[in-house]
Amino acid sequence: MTKAYDHFIGGETVTGASGNYRDIFNPSLGDVSGTVVLANSEEVDLAVKSAQEAFHGWSALNPQRRARVMFNFKRLIEEHADELALIISEEHGKVLADSHGDIQRGLDVIEFACGIPHLTKGEYSQGAGPGIDVYSMRQPIGVAVGITPFNFPAMIPMWMFGVAIATGCTFILKPSEKDPGVPLRLAELMMEAGAPAGVLNVVNGDKAAVDALIRHDDVKAVSFVGSSDIAHYVYQECAKTGKRVQAMGGAKNHGIILPDADIAQAVKDISGAAYGSAGERCMALSAVVAVGEKTGDQFVEAMTDEINRLKVGISTDEEADYGPLVTKEHRKKVEDYIQMGIDEGAELVVDGRGFSLQGYESGFFLGPSLFDKVKPEMKSYEDEIFGPVLQVLRTETFESALDLPSQHQYGNGVAIFTRNGGAAREFAQQVEVGMVGINVPIPVPVSYHSFGGWKRSAFGDTNQHGMEGVRFYTRTKTVTQRWPEQMTEGSSFIMPTMD
Repeated sequence: MTKAYDHFIGGETVTGASGNYRDIFNPSLGDVSGTVVLANSEEVDLAVKSAQEAFHGWSALNPQRRARVMFNFKRLIEEHADELALIISEEHGKVLADSHGDIQRGLDVIEFACGIPHLTKGEYSQGAGPGIDVYSMRQPIGVAVGITPFNFPAMIPMWMFGVAIATGCTFILKPSEKDPGVPLRLAELMMEAGAPAGVLNVVNGDKAAVDALIRHDDVKAVSFVGSSDIAHYVYQECAKTGKRVQAMGGAKNHGIILPDADIAQAVKDISGAAYGSAGERCMALSAVVAVGEKTGDQFVEAMTDEINRLKVGISTDEEADYGPLVTKEHRKKVEDYIQMGIDEGAELVVDGRGFSLQGYESGFFLGPSLFDKVKPEMKSYEDEIFGPVLQVLRTETFESALDLPSQHQYGNGVAIFTRNGGAAREFAQQVEVGMVGINVPIPVPVSYHSFGGWKRSAFGDTNQHGMEGVRFYTRTKTVTQRWPEQMTEGSSFIMPTMD
């Protein structure tokens, strides 16, 4: 039995009237598991109107009461974690443990947002001038929009709407049409938590819905995660009308292995970072830079052995390390990159193409692939592959290893593996990348710090979650006040603090 997904607007399910549908697949089976209706401009306008109407009352509510809703939402997510994880695994293909991680990393931001009464406190200066006090306040910006990718259908939406709603904004989520089940369920749970109708809306759609949302006059802020080309497009379109925008793009995350590194530990760390979730993560560590030929030889040999121990399975197989890719088309794209690497002259040490799982031959599976002797000028290295493919580059010096991630078009994440504290400190200070791990393969910051890359990995000046997220969804208003006991004679032409 297939599922049919509509929109969630104004606290209730709204049946789409566009007549435009998209199939949803179970990647483990390769079968159509449901359909999702794509919104037209009228349905987008209805969602924006619902959010705009809800904004006045929600933003006026004191932050402590908004925090109570977030606490209730947190509890409901925990109670429904198994249900949500199963939906993710069935629609995305990631294994259940990874789906639970998807939920937990989003929940971390919800926990952070529960502290919103403290996070939105302003500043106060008494006696800034004769009888003059100055104070500031943070006020919600208005209706916000989140446009999210398929690879984290729970985490990234909660990264966005958790902070936005807590600050007093109302929100419209446009999730990926590949796996909309969890985003819609999150909206239902938000209403159950006590949020008024219209505070969180979900509109399914394609580019037409995206354009309608980012160009709508009543939308004040847009948060986007996806490919760099589309991130740049969203950033440019929002900038035309003065909307606040944060647009996160692609990545090519490097792992630098110095000769003194613990190779066995690095291999364990990097195998999970490279192949976990079938490599469909913007923080996947997809390029290793080995410093020295001996380091490269040791790493490739050990990683080959580790790959032979990895288990690829269906998303509900608790023993599987990773599951299928999200669609047949995406698997073909990754396979084409593997062939590109071969054609460019890289050495394919392990070929994951042709992998087939008995009983699930129609699933979108791809085995782990490993390239050695990749060169910086290769297009397969320059691009984000977004699949279970690890590329190894070799260099002779620390300085040249530092240059590779620094000069790459993407600057999302990087990790260095070493026992040398001085080298690690110098690397962290000099590398031109937004998030750095030292012996940490996936340097995603905790929820009370912020997430964001550099260069073509991010457009806009504000990162996701943490205090950066609070600042993104609020505006600062500063008040300068005095209460004179008696009026002065004549006009004053100087700044009052200069009296």
